[in-house]
Amino acid sequence: MRGDLIYLAQSDTTAGLLSQNREKLNLIKKRDKNKPILREVDSLDTLKKFTRVPKKFKNRIRRSKKVTFIYPNKEALRVVRDELHLGFLRKFKWMYSTSANKSGKRFDKEWARSVADVVVEDKRGLFEGEASRIYKISKRKIKRLR
Repeated sequence: MRGDLIYLAQSDTTAGLLSQNREKLNLIKKRDKNKPILREVDSLDTLKKFTRVPKKFKNRIRRSKKVTFIYPNKEALRVVRDELHLGFLRKFKWMYSTSANKSGKRFDKEWARSVADVVVEDKRGLFEGEASRIYKISKRKIKRLR
């Protein structure tokens, strides 16, 4: 498995396009290359390689499920807890992730399959689920964005 390929997989929240190549994902989705993109990580140890977690929120982050946090360094990171998706993600440690749809549109399985290099399907199949909650945290405050 190569990190520079585009994978279509069912994440812990919804069907997503995953890769370690941020530019390739933005090109496929026709998004601004400077637009922030979510990074999924397989563990808290991997999370610590990308950001420093404010002490006040360590417990909350450790226990959260299906929650994306935007950290003070402007990185959007989510620790994946779903065992099925985690089995795939552990092979890479981390991957950029975006929903498997055209920007602003609903999930289209045919379009998603056409832009992916590799389709990874587990027993759940591929479906549009509920998006993760998003919180922005600073050293002392937390604010729900979605």
